[in-house]
Amino acid sequence: MADVYEENAPIGTATSGRKNELTMLEALTILGRNKRVLIVIPLVIAVATYAASMLIAPTFTAVTRILPPQQQQSLASSVLQSIGSLGGIAGAAGGLKNPTDQYISFLKSASVEDALIKEFDLKKRYDQTYVVDARGALEKRTRISSGKDNIITIEVDDNHPETSASIANEYVVQLSKLLSRLSVTEAQQRREFFGSQLQATKINLNKAEQALASSGVSVATLNASPMTAVESTARLQAQINVQEIRISSLKSYLAPSAPELRQAEAELAALRNQLQRASSLQPASSDRGSDYVGKYREFKYQENLFDLFARQFELAKIDESREGSIVQVIDKAEVPEKKSGPRKALYTIFAWFASMAVLIIFVIVKSSLANSRSDGASSRKIDDLKKAWSTSRRRDS
Repeated sequence: MADVYEENAPIGTATSGRKNELTMLEALTILGRNKRVLIVIPLVIAVATYAASMLIAPTFTAVTRILPPQQQQSLASSVLQSIGSLGGIAGAAGGLKNPTDQYISFLKSASVEDALIKEFDLKKRYDQTYVVDARGALEKRTRISSGKDNIITIEVDDNHPETSASIANEYVVQLSKLLSRLSVTEAQQRREFFGSQLQATKINLNKAEQALASSGVSVATLNASPMTAVESTARLQAQINVQEIRISSLKSYLAPSAPELRQAEAELAALRNQLQRASSLQPASSDRGSDYVGKYREFKYQENLFDLFARQFELAKIDESREGSIVQVIDKAEVPEKKSGPRKALYTIFAWFASMAVLIIFVIVKSSLANSRSDGASSRKIDDLKKAWSTSRRRDS
C-alpha cells in the first residue's frame, strides 16, 4: 500500500517518511501546466500599461549648466605677503571649503524657490494651496547636481517645453540676485572687511586730529619737524593692532597648536617687544611736551592704520571687478524638442515582469495548497486556519 501511495501521490504531497516539500522539478511542472495563464495575463497587463501611458501628459526636461564664482589668485596676494598681518585677515575672510556645494544650497534655498513660485504662479500651476506645498512640487520636478569639474547642472521637468526652459533659466537669474545681496567671494569678503575697518579708523583718525589741534600744535608743524621716535612707536602700535585682529580670526578656525597660529603669536610678541624698547628710548619731557607727544603718537597711529586699510580696500575693489560676472552660464536652457517622459517602453516591460512574478507566486502557492489537502495532517491544519479566521470575523462584527 505504501508503494502505491508514493507512485500516485500528487505533486508536492508528503510521502512516507518525508516532509511536504516542493522541489524545483515539481515547480517547473506546475508552471508548465499553467503556461497559458502565465503568458496571456502578463501580455494583457503590458498592453494595458502601454495604453495607459499614452494617456499620461508628456514631460519635457530643460537643462542649464553654470559655473559658480571661482576662488582665484587675487591682485592683493603679493601685497598681502609683504604685510603679513593683513595677509592672514584676508586668508581668513576667504577660502571656502566647498564653494560648489554652497551654491547648490543657494539654488535650493527658500528665497530662490519662493521667487520662482511667484514668477511663474506655481501654486496655481501645480494645484497647491500653500507655498510650502508648491516648494515640494517644484523640488520634485527639479534636479540640481554638480560633478568633479565644479559645473552645476540644473534640470527642470514640466509638461510644457517652454515653461521648463523658462524655469531652468530663471534659477540662474534668481541665484545672481541672491548673490548680489551676499558677499561670498574672497574679494567681496575682503572688500566688506576692509571697508568696515576703514570707516571705523577714519572716525578715530578725525578724533585724534581734533585732539592734536586742540593741544595748540598743528599737524603741519609736527610733520615739518617729525618726531622719529614717536612715528616709529605709532607704526608699531598699528602693526600690533592688525596682528591682534589676525590672531583673533585665526583662532576661529585653527587649533591652538597649529603652526600658523603659533607663528602669528610669536610675531605679535616680537612686535610688542619692539614697541617696549622704542617707548623706553623716548626722551623725558615736560608735562606739556608729554601731552603733545601722546596726542601726536595717537594721530600717527590712526594715520598709519587708515593708510593700511585704505590700500587693501582699493585692492579688494579691483579684485572684485576682475571677477566679472558672478555666475557664468555655460549652457543656457533651450526649449526641449523631445519628450523625456513618460518612458512607455520601461513602464511596459516593468508591468510585464511584475505581473509575471506575481502570477508565478500565485500559481505555485495555489497548487501547493491544493496538494496539501491530499495529506490528512495538512488538510486539518488548513481547516483549523479557516475556522480561526472565520471566528475572528464573527467576533469583530
